[in-house]
Amino acid sequence: MTTVVRESYDTVIVGGGHNGLVAAAYLARAGRSVLVLERLGGTGGAAVSSQAFPGVQARLSRYSYLVSLLPRFIVADLGLRFETRKRRISSYTPTARAGRATGLLVDAEDAGRTGEAFAALTGSGDEFAAWQRFYAMTARVAERVFPTLTGPLPSREELRRTVDDDRAFEALFERPLGETIEELFSDDLVRGVVFTDALIGTFSHAHDPSLLQNRCFLYHVIGNGTGDWDVPVGGMGALTDALAVGARSAGAEVMVGHEVTGIATDGTHAEVLYRNGAGEGRVAARHVLANVAPRTLTRLLGEPADEAVPEGAQLKINMLLRRLPRLRDTQVDPREAFSGTFHVAESYSELEAAYRQAAGGRLPSAPPSEIYCHSLTDPSILGPDLAERGHHTLTLFGLHMPARLFTKGGREAAVAATLARLDEYLAEPIADCLAIDGDGRPCLEAKTPIDLERELGLPGGHIFHRDLAFPYAADGREGRWGVETTHPNVLVCGAGAVRGGGVSGIPGHNAAMAVLEAGS
Repeated sequence: MTTVVRESYDTVIVGGGHNGLVAAAYLARAGRSVLVLERLGGTGGAAVSSQAFPGVQARLSRYSYLVSLLPRFIVADLGLRFETRKRRISSYTPTARAGRATGLLVDAEDAGRTGEAFAALTGSGDEFAAWQRFYAMTARVAERVFPTLTGPLPSREELRRTVDDDRAFEALFERPLGETIEELFSDDLVRGVVFTDALIGTFSHAHDPSLLQNRCFLYHVIGNGTGDWDVPVGGMGALTDALAVGARSAGAEVMVGHEVTGIATDGTHAEVLYRNGAGEGRVAARHVLANVAPRTLTRLLGEPADEAVPEGAQLKINMLLRRLPRLRDTQVDPREAFSGTFHVAESYSELEAAYRQAAGGRLPSAPPSEIYCHSLTDPSILGPDLAERGHHTLTLFGLHMPARLFTKGGREAAVAATLARLDEYLAEPIADCLAIDGDGRPCLEAKTPIDLERELGLPGGHIFHRDLAFPYAADGREGRWGVETTHPNVLVCGAGAVRGGGVSGIPGHNAAMAVLEAGS
């Protein structure tokens, strides 16, 4: 087994997910000696592509699946061979009005067509006009806020001055998002489409006084100053494969199958303990960057946890289809409906009802979910024969599925209820469209928060490592870059940093900048 050969490094990075690899590449390019220790047998963490179904040549983005927050300059700085593609259709939301199957199609490149869809659904142009005003406001905020994510952490007042719009700052940073949505929109379905971005990976509700929903919404609308969610060409693993190549090419050592078991530090010098298939070892470092959840870091440091166990709240279902299903709404082509975000049971009232049921420990009676088809935008993830035969991937992200629902099982019931809700909008059951794998089984796999904790080491299965924070210094303890800990030479470089969450590389970049700024 290949193992660590040096006794000390300038920086040891715990975890070979995308943020750890970003940090490694930046530091190695700056001439620092860098070691990355990854517990699993490969790099990438949650940002990987894999052949999920035996005997079927389809590479699915098994966990994370879209890109918005990755700054383009990181790709350029590190010379990555990686690209994304835009989705023309932003979303399609099926519903029934007056006993007729219909829906709302949002075309990102044709405002006229989208306006007509709003008018057909709601009976006037008022909702679309409100939609345009609202997203013009979020676009202005995105243009101002996104560039701040890769610089020193601003104070709240500094960020307010950067936004330079008191009404927008109040709506997004100070008041429960539900208040703004209810003031601007009247249609229950339109309200829900807007609000869903506040719930991806977050268990909250429209009027949550903690503003957790606002924090999640903000990160979903500011990516690269546009809020676009793009498809990674070649799957999400194409990004982390490119990062691993970039880090190694710059001189970083990346060791897989090496689980870190402890970290000791006096604030100036650190020692990292690990184990691999050959036994146990230790390595010294000036700096340790933790690409793991903050709660995991405290355990490795041998310190008491200073916060509750995070709770993930999503159900991920990956599917491979023989064909796209037909829709009850015959006015929409399934190729358009599934190429964007296909919303299921995500009206405003349905989202609220599902939250209340899940908060009470019950499986939502109408589970909300979001679905999209990667292969419509990027068919390269399919083997040639599959693409020619009309096969497609389908990724479903279920909301309001907190870990508490799965502590005693419940996966099968959650999957069945979620797919049954989807079937209500289809002209044929989704099960009839599933491909069959090499073992004769339907091509469907489900991941609950419990699975993510077991497979990826995410406490509570929380995809952001812990609840998201606003991108400013809230109490003065966050440090200059938002990655600092109580130990000067131990930094967080993963999603649990102040400006973490999503596939962004931002925490990795910021941790690397903090190390380089320290100059030692």
